[in-house]
Amino acid sequence: MALDTGSRAGKPRRARSARRGGSGGPDDSAPPPAVPDGGIRWWQRLRRDRTLLLMVAPAVGLLALFNYVPLIWTTVAFKDYDPFTQGLWTSPWVGLDNFTLLFEDNRFWDAFANTLGITFIQLVLFFPVTIGLALLVNSVLSTRIRGLVQSILYLPHFFSWVLVITVFQQMLGGAGLLAQQLRHHGYEGFDLMTDPGVFKFLVTAQLVWKDGGWGVIVFLAALSAVSQDLYEAAAVDGANRWRRMWHVTLPALRPVIALLLVLRVGDSLTVGFEQILLQRDAVGPGASEVFDTYVWWVGIANTDYGIAAAGGLIKGVFSLVLVLIANKIAHMLGEQGVYQK
Repeated sequence: MALDTGSRAGKPRRARSARRGGSGGPDDSAPPPAVPDGGIRWWQRLRRDRTLLLMVAPAVGLLALFNYVPLIWTTVAFKDYDPFTQGLWTSPWVGLDNFTLLFEDNRFWDAFANTLGITFIQLVLFFPVTIGLALLVNSVLSTRIRGLVQSILYLPHFFSWVLVITVFQQMLGGAGLLAQQLRHHGYEGFDLMTDPGVFKFLVTAQLVWKDGGWGVIVFLAALSAVSQDLYEAAAVDGANRWRRMWHVTLPALRPVIALLLVLRVGDSLTVGFEQILLQRDAVGPGASEVFDTYVWWVGIANTDYGIAAAGGLIKGVFSLVLVLIANKIAHMLGEQGVYQK
């Protein structure tokens, strides 16, 4: 009788289980509910991330105000722009006339060639120097000495270009310390600050002295993430100090090197406006005129705003193309670059 009652009592439970899962117990083998194509809806993402969106809203607003709203003025490149009498909206459209005048100007092509030449020299010399300094600083065992050397290298980054060029003038100028010492000992002096032939190397040396410490900090940050177990394993396998640097340290720096190279290539047409402008008169525009100084002289000094805007638009498009190409090459080499595939 008790068995019969238990069997009757179990039937409703099996019936309820059957109605819920289609079997006599919880159906663990049933597939999970289908997720809509493309994941959650956009309004669900907004509700989920509303706190983060509110946090970044001020920064996004400032970015839009100072970086994207001014893009309206790129239309000046296609207008005969006169800010004093007509303004942006009433200036007449001239089509591609400003670009035609720009391409017919030989000074533009000279500035373009100088810009690419300085960029190439800086790519070849700046990155190896900063990588070498980072490896040397990282090899220092004493933490206190390493911090002192790092601070000394990073200090010139806070100097203005006026101060940097003044220091180089006092050292390498015609009346500088080195030239005076050579004359004092009977040798002929020199003046590198007014020599057009070495100007590209001079500005590269100034960049290394000023911003080399910043590059060292970036590479040291990448090296700090390398596990010491890799060095110990390499040492156990018989790798000497150079082998450990080649097979452990440099591969750890590859992603950072690729990222900085992509960013530098994208910024190749900007080689230091203030730095070049301060030294332009000393060596002449033939050796020192770069893209930014050309646009400044045409647009600000000579008030040819349409031609200057056309040059700025070309610079932006060319820089974007270079970033895409460099990032594609980084992907082909197995690195992430600026953004993932």
